[in-house]
Amino acid sequence: MYQIDRVICPVCHDNHLILKYEATYEYSYIIDSNAPGRNNTTELLPYMYDDREQKDTKQYIECKTCGTNYPCYFDKWTEGINAETIQKALNSAYISS
Repeated sequence: MYQIDRVICPVCHDNHLILKYEATYEYSYIIDSNAPGRNNTTELLPYMYDDREQKDTKQYIECKTCGTNYPCYFDKWTEGINAETIQKALNSAYISS
């Protein structure tokens, strides 16, 4: 049985693909007597937040050659996900668009 070892874009047939994960977070800083945020004492340091909440997330595979985006969702990577599995998902997304 032949197994593919690279994934190609169904639009331009190139193999320059990248998986992208975008996430939007909201950071909160409690205003207290010395500075914004309980963890900040003399200045506002963006990484010293009091609370962080994820607002949005988006995963997709992007072809670096033609710019086509293929929506996808990976919650964990397993041995069952390989080049052939990803190629089938890209082909399916291309056909349905």
